[in-house]
Amino acid sequence: MAKILDGRVAIVTGSGRGIGRGIAVEFAKEGAKVVVASRSQGSIDGTLKEIADAGGTAIGTVCDVGNHDHIKATVAKAVDTWGGLDILVNNAQAFGTLEQPDPSPVLTGIEDFRDAEWDRTLLTGVTASYRFMKAAFPHLKASGRGRVINFGSNWGQMGNAGSVAYNAGKEAIRGLTRTAAREWGQHGITVNVYNPAIETEALQNHARIHPEESNAALQVLPMRRWGDIYKDGGRVAVFIASDDASFLTGMTFMVDGGMLMYP
Repeated sequence: MAKILDGRVAIVTGSGRGIGRGIAVEFAKEGAKVVVASRSQGSIDGTLKEIADAGGTAIGTVCDVGNHDHIKATVAKAVDTWGGLDILVNNAQAFGTLEQPDPSPVLTGIEDFRDAEWDRTLLTGVTASYRFMKAAFPHLKASGRGRVINFGSNWGQMGNAGSVAYNAGKEAIRGLTRTAAREWGQHGITVNVYNPAIETEALQNHARIHPEESNAALQVLPMRRWGDIYKDGGRVAVFIASDDASFLTGMTFMVDGGMLMYP
């Protein structure tokens, strides 16, 4: 019996851990050949082991999405290894500065926000997504069924106080996505945004630092739980990447258990 993503090649950035790992593992379970891209070789190896244990196929590459050469090399590795590229998932996002990275946004008012953190956040978010999309485009076009999944955030939609760079970058990603959806649809490429409320290490770190805020958010979430990286996060991404979603583009998928029900 054919699997949903049989014969497809996918790059998943930030797939050494968290929702990126969940997506990479579920893609591989459905037959995709996956490039596991992350900044840490150790985290890459962990995801590769999970995929191998599940009977999937994957290779790893160290990729700092803030480095344009790494982006081009990651796309080239996918194409050189497997002859093409069908799916691009832009999940990676750095926090803090290059010299002082943080595991999650440190809430700081605009008037005190560090310019270097603004620059790093946008470089590794919207700019990295843009650069990956440009590098991937000719291969996605050749595929005839290209899929781009960019990551947004409900923080950007709500204008969460204290995270100006993250908010601005994530909403810019939605603008980038809609533009690409309009331009690239003629080539059979869909481009969508994925806004998650998934229990990742970043969310856990934020909960430790801001327990009252995190608990309050959980209490207003209709499902009363954060999403699982595999059965929630990974499976929705499988759907968006599949043929079943070939007529869905320019959309923001709210994978958040009903947290935001904006019309």
